[in-house]
Amino acid sequence: MLHKTKGIVLRQVQYGETSCIITVFTELFGIQSYMVNGVRTHSKTGNKAVYFQPACILDLVVYHNTLKNLQRIKEFKFFYLYTSILNNVYKNAVALYMIELLHKCLKQPESNAVLYHNIEKAFLNLDKANATQTANYSLYYTMALANWLGFGLNGAYAKTSVIDLLEGKFTQNIPAHGHYIEEELSSITYQLLQATSLDDIGAVQLSKSKRQELLQAYEAFFVYHISDFITLRSLPVLYTLFG
Repeated sequence: MLHKTKGIVLRQVQYGETSCIITVFTELFGIQSYMVNGVRTHSKTGNKAVYFQPACILDLVVYHNTLKNLQRIKEFKFFYLYTSILNNVYKNAVALYMIELLHKCLKQPESNAVLYHNIEKAFLNLDKANATQTANYSLYYTMALANWLGFGLNGAYAKTSVIDLLEGKFTQNIPAHGHYIEEELSSITYQLLQATSLDDIGAVQLSKSKRQELLQAYEAFFVYHISDFITLRSLPVLYTLFG
């Protein structure tokens, strides 16, 4: 049966000479894999594999069969054509981090339209962000994603608060297990959690060393709360560019 859906490309793997298998987070069906034939060519029509670069947002017409693990695409076009994400090295690095983090969190092909729209909006905002906002964007997105997935931090920052990474909460008691974010970075995390605009994200003042420290702590937070979570390969690139 044919369905119209939007989707965000997570991964593209070449298959044979001219085809590819793509992984897409779709609005209707959650995470899905699709075989796309004849997109890797050198004909006058161009290389259509460009549509399936990670982070691209597409309008799709797809065949969907719940009994199959590999679906097919009938039609595709850009839903939104980025102005900067694909050609700005800093934004592209952040986008690839966002994609990798999301992909590692999506375990089953379950529909989640609310999550989809939050993720889509996150990429559209990154495309509009200035340099300062871009530098903090991976931090904002990481903790926002935890909220969207249902395991965001509980409580609120108060003077002398730290973040207990195992319990996932702000607390004024330093946990005995030693897995926590210290007071200054807990305050910064709370600022990021309260951000409602790109201006709010850019207003958070961070040194490169503190930004890297937070990225490492946030990754640990996901390790503790997502089963079989594997170390993010995109993080060293963010450390180099922003940390």
